[in-house]
Amino acid sequence: MRTRRVSPHFPQDQTAACPRRRNAEPTMAQLVGPLRKELADSLSSCRVLVVGAGGIGCELLKNLVLAGFKNIEVIDLDTIDVSNLNRQFLFQKKHVGKSKAQVAKESVLRFCPSANITAYHDSIMNPDYNVEFFRNFQLVMNALDNRAARNHVNRMCLAADIPLIESGTAGYLGQVTVIKKGQTECYECQPKPTQKTFPGCTIRNTPSEPIHCIVWAKYLFNQLFGEEDADQEVSPDTADPEAAWNPADAAARATASDQDGDIKRVSTKEWARSTGYDPVKLFNKLFKDDIMYLLTMDKLWKKRKAPLPLDWTEIQQIESSQEEACGTGLKDQHVLGVQGYAQLFRRSVETLRSQLIEKGEGAELVWDKDDPPAMDFVTAAANLRMNVFSMNMKSRFDVKSMAGNIIPAIATTNAVIAGLIVLEALKILNSDFDQCRTIFLNKQPNPRKKLLVPCALDHPNPNCYVCTSKPEVTVKLNVHKTIVQALQDKILKEKFGMVAPDVQIEDGKGTILISSEEGETEANNNKFLSDFGIRNGSRLQVDDFLQDYTLLVNVIHSEELEKDVEFEVVGDAPDKAPAPSAPEEEKNIANGNKDSAQPSTSSKAAAEDDDVLLVDSDEEPSSSTMEASPESSNRKRKHCDADTDDAVSKRKRLDQQPADDDDEDVIALD
Repeated sequence: MRTRRVSPHFPQDQTAACPRRRNAEPTMAQLVGPLRKELADSLSSCRVLVVGAGGIGCELLKNLVLAGFKNIEVIDLDTIDVSNLNRQFLFQKKHVGKSKAQVAKESVLRFCPSANITAYHDSIMNPDYNVEFFRNFQLVMNALDNRAARNHVNRMCLAADIPLIESGTAGYLGQVTVIKKGQTECYECQPKPTQKTFPGCTIRNTPSEPIHCIVWAKYLFNQLFGEEDADQEVSPDTADPEAAWNPADAAARATASDQDGDIKRVSTKEWARSTGYDPVKLFNKLFKDDIMYLLTMDKLWKKRKAPLPLDWTEIQQIESSQEEACGTGLKDQHVLGVQGYAQLFRRSVETLRSQLIEKGEGAELVWDKDDPPAMDFVTAAANLRMNVFSMNMKSRFDVKSMAGNIIPAIATTNAVIAGLIVLEALKILNSDFDQCRTIFLNKQPNPRKKLLVPCALDHPNPNCYVCTSKPEVTVKLNVHKTIVQALQDKILKEKFGMVAPDVQIEDGKGTILISSEEGETEANNNKFLSDFGIRNGSRLQVDDFLQDYTLLVNVIHSEELEKDVEFEVVGDAPDKAPAPSAPEEEKNIANGNKDSAQPSTSSKAAAEDDDVLLVDSDEEPSSSTMEASPESSNRKRKHCDADTDDAVSKRKRLDQQPADDDDEDVIALD
């Protein structure tokens, strides 16, 4: 009699139609062998928390119930998108728009109806999930998609003294590691490079790569429809040090149309509202008037190809035969012509305008690459600007990929990593912590034909500002130019990952600079640090009660910071993550020359941003002793912090690449 083994991935609707196959579903014990009774009892009684129900999370939840875990809580803020369905097998088309955590729970219960699963459609950074909440669990498993949430869970597990299994994938590469307070490195023990940024004058005046135009388009969305940010200005930068020009002469030569664009230097949003968000006027201001204004900055174009303004009326006269989409295949992979992107710009502006009106006076929109009108707007605006600056235009697919620094997710990689998470969990629950490892999944076998490479866990970094007994950092800034709001948002929250910091100045008076209680210190926000007596050598006591985390900040006053650098964290120089390499000088006078010879694809950018360690040895050295040498026969690649299913960073070999996010069918890198 012939028998056929049934895959745990058999589609839910087909198994429902075939009870025999559903009943034949093998348990994890049948697949890997029976567990000892003591361990099996431990699985059924322990409580575990799964953070994230996306690519890795779906596989992990299935594995947990098949292994015998009975008490599981899962939390995820996201809802299901159609692009999730290619690999997040717990979801079906009928679930689109519903809570990932809730649907994952319902689907997993079909594997094991006796399991006790609690689902939360919420953010793990919500204050409700405090240290006491984390202490309810014997084990926490991360399946996250962004660095901020990873940092937060890391700190909560340290505060609660609960083991954390961190994991992530990036394409064919993946990693699993275990974090235990006082015994291993924590997630933040090693510095990670900040997200790649570009000088404001490059974005506003002299873009040379498609990514510059995409960043500009995202800034434009926020300036028009979202929360305005002075650091995201999109109009020509008259303070560009490279543009040595005479403003009076420029004004005389600027012939921009007052009727079409009104080039008055006012708030972008204020001007757009005054026009009623008229798409044609917006178009002519952004792609004609502002470009003509840029052309008056003569020095900018002596060694660059000058931009070519676009006029709405002239574009509409282009014959439609010249505007057919380039290429075949999926609609999102077509590259339109200038007229096509102009029409897409018009339609998206009209749709976003309607959304603002529906929300009411003072409403703001939030850019989301999974929101079609928002994505259409950025695609159209970015491509029109690429055309102005003589770059090859990109498909919507490519723009979406580059907008979130994302690379394709591989379902099989998620499945392998989820299995490894459970194996590490079994070691912890079996009191075999000494056997826990950091495990890397490589794209190709190493010389010993191994794809999975285990490494010994690293010890805590004594200089870590998170898990050391007395966390302390030194920050260099200009106390006369840094305001309290910047200290709170850019330094404490963004750089040091705090959620609700309270800051007290160690001045002998206990002066409260920042309070997490709403309204208590808002009057301080726009004052300079020097207004409170903060100077070179001042010390700030910072507490985040949600994270049960205290940090001492030593202030060094400096008036010699580099341009566009607001602050620097001093110390850890030997282990400091390498700064991104400076862009090469242009070798061709045409803007975007490096891209112009390339086909329209996001794979090139993804490969350059790939930051996953590739280890070619199956021995077990401490990961801290493994040096990344490009000339070594044991080839290594840095590890990544991917956005939906990203990987955890490990020491020098894991100089992590910076997370915004498609946790759908793609992984967003920092």
